[in-house]
Amino acid sequence: MTQNTYLVVMAGGIGSRFWPFSRTNHPKQFHDVMGVGRSMLQLTVDRFAGICPPENVFVVTNRDYTALVQQHLPKLPPDQILGEPIGRNTAPCIAYASYRIAQRDPKAVIIVTPADHAVQREDEFRDIISQAVDSARTQDILITLGIQPSRPDTGYGYIQFIDGDQNGLFGSLRKVKTFTEKPNLELAKMFMDSGDFLWNSGLFIWRAEVIMQAFHQYLGDIAEVFDEGLDQLGTAQETDFITDAYSRCRNISIDYGIMEKADNVYVLPADFGWSDLGTWDSLHRIGRGDENGNVIDGDAILYDTRECVIKTPSERLVVVQGLEGYIVAEYDNVLLICKRTEEQRVKEFVADVRAKKGNGYN
Repeated sequence: MTQNTYLVVMAGGIGSRFWPFSRTNHPKQFHDVMGVGRSMLQLTVDRFAGICPPENVFVVTNRDYTALVQQHLPKLPPDQILGEPIGRNTAPCIAYASYRIAQRDPKAVIIVTPADHAVQREDEFRDIISQAVDSARTQDILITLGIQPSRPDTGYGYIQFIDGDQNGLFGSLRKVKTFTEKPNLELAKMFMDSGDFLWNSGLFIWRAEVIMQAFHQYLGDIAEVFDEGLDQLGTAQETDFITDAYSRCRNISIDYGIMEKADNVYVLPADFGWSDLGTWDSLHRIGRGDENGNVIDGDAILYDTRECVIKTPSERLVVVQGLEGYIVAEYDNVLLICKRTEEQRVKEFVADVRAKKGNGYN
C-alpha cells in the first residue's frame, strides 16, 4: 500500500435492469445483492483493503444518495463523498474525482471502479490491481482491466489487443487496438474464437496527471469547465461550482470520449471470477446454485423447479412449483416473475409501469 494510491468508486447509477430490487430511491449498489450481509458498495470498498488507504477512498454518487453512502460507509469522511447534481455518464464523473484528487496530490495514482461488480477470487484481483498500479505509476499510460471471456456474451463491451509486450512495458500489459460496444451473438462468437478480445470491465488505473492530460486532448470542453473551477474544489464553493459545471458538461462516457481515441491505452488481461452484476441473469451465473441450479436468496420451498433466480424478502415464505429458467424477485411493493431469457425486457416493464401506474414503483 502506498500513500499516493487513490480509489474512486462510481456509485451514482440506478441499475434499472435489476428492477424491482434496484429502485430510484434505493439502487442496487446499496443492496446485499449477493446475500452475504454486505452491500455492493461495501464489498467494493472492502475489496481494495491493503491497496488503497482509507483516507484515499472517494465515492462519486448522485447527491440524492449521499446519505445512503454515509450509512453504508460510516467511517468515510463526508468530504470524500462527491455528490453529482445530475447524471452525466462516466466522463464528467471521472473528471470531477480526478481534478479533486490531483488538487490534493498531483502525483496520485487513481483506480476507478464501478460499485456493482462482483469478484470471486479477491486475492488474484488484488494482485492484478497492484500490478496495474505499479505500471501506471511509472508509465504515462491509461490502463483498463480486460476480462478473459468465458462465453460469447452480448451484454459486455469488448477490447481487442495487440499481442506481444509493447514498448518494453513490464508484466502482461497489451496495447489496445479497438473497443467494440455490445456485439450481436455472431460477432461475439467471432471475438471468442479470435483469442485477442477481452471483456471491457470498466475498471481503470492511471496517474491523475495522465488522465487530466487526456481530458485536455480529447475532451477539451470538459477540461475547460473543471480548469475554471480548480481553486473552488475542496472549498465551501465546491457544491455551487459542481452544480454549474455539470450543467455545462456533455453526457458522455469515458470510453467513447477518451479511451477509444487515445493512443496510450493498454489493457491488462485478467481472470478472477468477475461479473458486473448488471442483470438478474448475471446473478444466476455467479451465485451459488442448489442441486437444480436455482440461486435462492430468501425463504423459499421449491418443487420441480430448475435454473431459476429467487430473491424475495426473508420474512415472506415463497413456494414455487414447476418453473424452469425464471426470475422471481420481490422488493417493497413489486413482485416480478419473468423468464430469464426475456430479462432484457425489464427496462420495458419499468417504462410501462411508470406510464400506467405512476412513479411509485420505479
